[in-house]
Parts: sequence; C-alpha cells; structure tokens
Amino acid sequence: MDDRHQTARVRERRRERRRRQVRRRRLVAGAVLLALAAGITLGARSVGGGTSHAKPEQAASAQNAAPKAAGNHVSVPKEIRGVHVTMALASLPGKLQEYLAMPGLNTVELDVKDEDGKVGFVPSAVPLARRTGAAGPYYKAKWAAKLAHAKGIYLIGRVVTFEDPVLSEQRPDLAIRRSDGARWLTNGGLGWTNPYDRRVWKYNVDLAAAAVKAGFDEIQFDYVRFPSDGDLSIIRYPGVHSQPMSWTIPAFVQYARKRLHPLGARVSVDVFGLAATHDLGIGQIPRRISRYVDAVYPMVYPSHYNPGEYNLSDPEAVPGQTVTHSLLDFQTALEGRKARLTPWLQDFSLGRTYSLDDVQAQVRAARSLHAHGFLLWNAEGLYDGAALQPPA
Repeated sequence: MDDRHQTARVRERRRERRRRQVRRRRLVAGAVLLALAAGITLGARSVGGGTSHAKPEQAASAQNAAPKAAGNHVSVPKEIRGVHVTMALASLPGKLQEYLAMPGLNTVELDVKDEDGKVGFVPSAVPLARRTGAAGPYYKAKWAAKLAHAKGIYLIGRVVTFEDPVLSEQRPDLAIRRSDGARWLTNGGLGWTNPYDRRVWKYNVDLAAAAVKAGFDEIQFDYVRFPSDGDLSIIRYPGVHSQPMSWTIPAFVQYARKRLHPLGARVSVDVFGLAATHDLGIGQIPRRISRYVDAVYPMVYPSHYNPGEYNLSDPEAVPGQTVTHSLLDFQTALEGRKARLTPWLQDFSLGRTYSLDDVQAQVRAARSLHAHGFLLWNAEGLYDGAALQPPA
C-alpha cells in the first residue's frame, strides 16, 4: 500500500471513530434522560450482533456459528432470564427443583467447577478431578440436566477456570509460582493454575465436555483471565510463555470452542464490567475473546464501579444508569461480532442494601438496550422472582 492510500485509510478510520463517538454520546444522553424520567424503559439499538460491513478481523466470526440444539440439549432462550446456583445449594434435597419452578425463570447457571476448585459431580472421564479430590457428589450431572429440560429450562454450566486452589495445591507443577519458587496465592490465600499451561486448559475443558455430554446446554468460563489481586510483582509463570496475556485468553477460548461445539454446546465467558474500555492487565480483551465464543457475559455490578466512573458520583446508587453506561461500552467493543451480549446483574447488597427496585432498574436498563436477557448473581442463592418476569 502506498503512502497516499495509507493516509486516506487512516483518515477514514478517524472519521469512523468520530462517528462512533458521536453516536455513543447521543445514546448515552438519551438513555440517561430515560433513566431519570422513566427508569430506563425505552431503548437504543441492540447490544451485540449489530450489522456492519465484513472486515478481515471478522473472518473467525464467520466460523463461529452457534451449534444447533440437538439430542439432549435445548435451544438458548431469546431473552435469558436466569439465576446462578451453587453446587452446595444444588446438593440440598429439593432445592434445585425450587429454583426451576420460579415463575419467569428460563435459565439456570449451575457450578460445574467453582472458585474453590471443587467439581460438582464425579466425572468418570476426568480422572484428574478424582485423584486430586476435587470431584464431589454434590449432584448428578445427568439428573440436573433432565430436571432442567423437563421444565424447559436452559442449563448453563459454570467452569471457574484458572483460579483453582485444589489443582494448584495437588499439582504444583500446574500452579502459578512465586519468585522464591513457592506456590503463589491471592490476598485471600487461594492458589491459581498457570493460564499458559495447556494441561490446565485440557483439564478445564475435559470437565466442561463431561457436563455437556451429561446434558448441559452451554459452558460459561469464569475467571478466564490472569490474577488481579495479591502481590502480582512476585508472580512467576513456569515454562516458556512468549505469547502475551491478551492473546493467551482468546487462544484458550478458541481451544474450548473447537472441543465443545462439536458436542452441541454453546461456549461463553464472563468478563469484568470495565474490560470493554480498560486494559486491566489480566488478558481480558472482550473484542478479541468474542471472536471465539457464542456469548459474552459482562459482570456489570454497580457496586464494583468506583465513584466518578461514567461521571457518576456514586454508581451503586443509580444502578440503571451504571448498567446502561457499561453496556453501551460493550456494544461499541463488540460491534459487528456475532457473540450475544448478556449481562450479569447485581442481586446482592455490598455498599448498601439492594432492593427489588434496584434489581429491576438494572433489568430495565438491559432491556432498553436490547441485550439478550440477563443473569442475576447472589452468592447465597436468594432471589426475588419478581425480577424474572417477562417484559410486558
């Protein structure tokens, strides 16, 4: 390309960026006015899956068609309305049935592997989970899938990926290490496995595949990133790892997709709410990751935003506005991608007591931007079914 054509192309890119900025400012202004006047009830254009001319970087997206629901799987709802359920809660007699009977609910996310490195069932095809003591009989995977599908419920399996206290302790050769050679731990004393290690990749996707074969419809990878808390300066990653963090995470999800799509499952990831506009130093670049997944689930919990973010003095006090701003950022970041955008919404109290009105304000914000539904997070599993009602 000669300098003249290159200069013209640069100018065109700048013009396009300016057009996007103007468009986004208009959307923000409109959404905020709606939030103030009517609790954010009317919408802008859809979040994710917007139309655009094909670009070379989108070549991978063309190969990323979501698998068709077949056999023992059900189709993803047009609007996801779901909740997270821990493996401990699922182990209580009748508890999973209680969640599945909630009016308006059409999706449940159930832990396959959680933050403690525990696995919710005993997968015969993953002997490493048994040898390390990670696998436990919290629930039977096929039983959980059959229960969900009998109610027409879409079942997502959550796989906490690289934070893994069990595997990192039992297999220190797979763990992130300290500069003195000891196992590295977070501020909370939790060990992590090495995101560069392909053996770690295989272990997590083996667990995901076992869940899919049992009937789970989608696998959602959480903690699919590098560590963010603890003394990061003393971290040492064993082995050769010339690939940057920001390309390692997309490579992992690409690997997961190649293994799970043929089994009929959709593949998705959780990302931080600020990842759309901030390089957090953890390898989460949503636009790159979105090339290889069917859905991106940003955790847009208002309590997790610092004062002043989005020019809001207290983002947690205005949950609808905070979710609107964050989703608009993700809309821009994922423009032209086929991956669906579905937020995690806050249904717990942290800085202040969260009411049903606060949860519903977030739901309205997601709907106003035509997000593909929402999931509610409460670590204790306490949800108000009124937030799960379909739109009027």
